[in-house]
Amino acid sequence: MNRALLIAPQWIGDAVMSQPLVGRLAARGDDVTVAALPWVAPVYRAMAGVREVIELPFAHGRLDWSARRRVAATLRGRFDTAYVLPNSIKSALIPFFAGIPQRIGYQGEGRPLLLNKRLPNPGGRPPMVAFYSTLAGGPVETERPRLQFDAATLERVTTAADLAPRQYWAFAPGAEYGPAKCWPALHYAELARSLHTAHGLPIVLLGSGKEVALCDEIAAAAPGACRVLAGKTTLIDAMALIAGARGVVSNDSGLMHVAAAFGVPQVAVFGSTSPEHTPPLNPRAQVIWLKEELQLDCAPCFDRTCRFGHTRCLTGVSAQRVEAALADRLRVA
Repeated sequence: MNRALLIAPQWIGDAVMSQPLVGRLAARGDDVTVAALPWVAPVYRAMAGVREVIELPFAHGRLDWSARRRVAATLRGRFDTAYVLPNSIKSALIPFFAGIPQRIGYQGEGRPLLLNKRLPNPGGRPPMVAFYSTLAGGPVETERPRLQFDAATLERVTTAADLAPRQYWAFAPGAEYGPAKCWPALHYAELARSLHTAHGLPIVLLGSGKEVALCDEIAAAAPGACRVLAGKTTLIDAMALIAGARGVVSNDSGLMHVAAAFGVPQVAVFGSTSPEHTPPLNPRAQVIWLKEELQLDCAPCFDRTCRFGHTRCLTGVSAQRVEAALADRLRVA
């Protein structure tokens, strides 16, 4: 049996999109352990085929040279192969320090000494699922990420939140990358009011502590419709609330990919980024992107803030359009 260590990416969405790679490794009999930063580790605990998750004690953006050597010392002799998903030099240090015989990844930031099997960097912005799955070798078929929770976890989380499965909507209105990815708060509020009036179900607003103010703004503009849980849940609990929702509305974000991996009916509003690069791979997902409709030559710009100041790619998406798309996705078996 090949003992494989997977060095995980640092963002939730990228972690979700690495699941097909994990699935390919597990299907061929590899014993898969994942080394991940604490804020993405819960994603791998919801993946079949992962035997162990090791949380890495590193701060975001820091080299932490000594700490990486200490972690590597605990891994020496435990693994035959390492798959390094991020393209940075620092992400390849642990497998190198641990002396793992086969170290696989993309060339990235010039890593000839750290990796002994290096794939050429693809041009542009390739689809991320294929980007990761290619590391396993062989042809890559069309795959979609899948996450799973047992019924007891879903019951525990929804009960603790005083919710019933499929009897609430979930919105994820934030995006780590910046406001050029975020559908306007007042649009979310208009949608929340309409859904609550039509169905009588609460709308749960999810996100990190950084998004509490945004969610409070939405809730204030939709009196009685919303419950702000942003900043009040662990990632595991937020994932479970998404898995149990009747439907999800979000921007292009990590929680969008979580919803897709659970197969929940969803609508994803894209702005500065491209659904050709990071789409929600879910047959029950509807993407709304106005690039062609509004003939936006600037899209995708991949900017954090709109360089023109208008964010037409987002403001041009009406709440009525999103609600209609969500209703359509609910009809998909």
